[in-house]
Amino acid sequence: MPITSKYSDEQVETILTEIAAVLDKHHASPELTLMIAGNIATNVLNHDVASSQRKAIAEKFAQALTSSLQD
Repeated sequence: MPITSKYSDEQVETILTEIAAVLDKHHASPELTLMIAGNIATNVLNHDVASSQRKAIAEKFAQALTSSLQD
């Protein structure tokens, strides 16, 4: 069963397009792009999520990331 998001595809795509443009502007390599994405995820977890929930949410995030990869 697919996961339904409370955010529209258009909203997500608009933000992704803007972020991609910034990374392109700075000629960010795949490694730098992943490092930045990881830092953003870490900052969100540390600043916007209760400490009692951080590990569980990080694990769910990692599972979602892994399951979204193409073979």
